[in-house]
Amino acid sequence: MTATATPILSVKPIVLDAPERGGTPLEVRVTTPADGDTLPVIVLSHGFGWSLDGYAPLADHWAAQGFAVIQPTYLDSRRLAIPAEDPRTPTIWRQRVLDARHALDQLDRIEAALPGPSRRFDRDRIAVAGHSFGAQTSSVLLGARVLDADGTPGEDLSDARVSAGVMLAGAGTGGADLSPFAAEHFPFMNPHFDTLTTRTLVVAGDRDDSPLTVRGPEWTVDPYRLSPGAEALLTLFGGEHTLGGLAGYEVAETTDESPARVALIQRVTSAYLRHALRLGSDDWDAARAELSEHPLGAIETK
Repeated sequence: MTATATPILSVKPIVLDAPERGGTPLEVRVTTPADGDTLPVIVLSHGFGWSLDGYAPLADHWAAQGFAVIQPTYLDSRRLAIPAEDPRTPTIWRQRVLDARHALDQLDRIEAALPGPSRRFDRDRIAVAGHSFGAQTSSVLLGARVLDADGTPGEDLSDARVSAGVMLAGAGTGGADLSPFAAEHFPFMNPHFDTLTTRTLVVAGDRDDSPLTVRGPEWTVDPYRLSPGAEALLTLFGGEHTLGGLAGYEVAETTDESPARVALIQRVTSAYLRHALRLGSDDWDAARAELSEHPLGAIETK
C-alpha cells in the first residue's frame, strides 16, 4: 500500500528569525529523502511540550515515502522552559499557527540548509499535520476558527498554501463539552469547524478518554463530524491519546504502546496525503479496502 522506503536525511536546528516571538528564535527540523526533488511538503506540529525532536515515527516514515517534513519547535516546548506567567502564554495557541505559517514563508531558507539541489520542495503541494495540541494548530491552518467569548468566530488564520491536512487525536467542541479544568485554563479550546473546508483526514482513538472533556472519546471525532473539509476518519480500535506511540520511539508518556497501530497510521496517512495532494497514487483506495475489515481500525468517508 506504500511506496518502497528510501534513505532519509535530517537537518536541525535551522534557526529562523521570528521577531514576533518575543526574542525566542524559531527552530525547525527538516527531514527528507536523501535524493529527489519536487517533494511535497508537510508541516508537522508537535503536541504540548514536545519539540522538533519528537514524532520520529511519523517524520521518518513520511520522509522515506517521498515527503519533506518540517517540524517547528513551538513556545510551549518543555525545552524552552517558558513559565506559565510569561505574557506570551495565553496566546501560544495563536503563535503556533503564526510559527507554522512563518516556516512556510521561509521555505527558501529551509531548502538552503539541505545538501544537494537548491530547489527540492513542491510549493504547490503543501499539507499540515499535527497531534493533540498540534492537531488544533493544524485545524486553524486548515480553516477552523476559535470562537470568541460571545460565540462569534474569531480571526481567520488559515493558509491558502495548504491544500491537505491530517489531524491526530485533536480536540472537539468547547463550551459545555469541556471539563471544568479545561474551561478555566484553555479558553481557546472553543473551535468553530464550519469554516474548515480544506481536505482533511481525522485520526481518533476509540479509547482516547481526555481529561479535557466530559464527553469521552467521541469528542475527538468532532472535527470529522462538524467540518465540511474533513472527508475521512480513521478510528483506531483500542487507541488512546498517543495512538500507539506517535510521539516517539519508546517514550514514557505512551499509554497504549502498539507498533502495529503506529504502522497502520503510517500507511494510512501516507496513502491519504498522496491522494489528497493528487500525487497519482491508488494507495488510498487500497487503504480503504484494507480497513473494510481490519482488527486495528476502520475508515469512514463522506
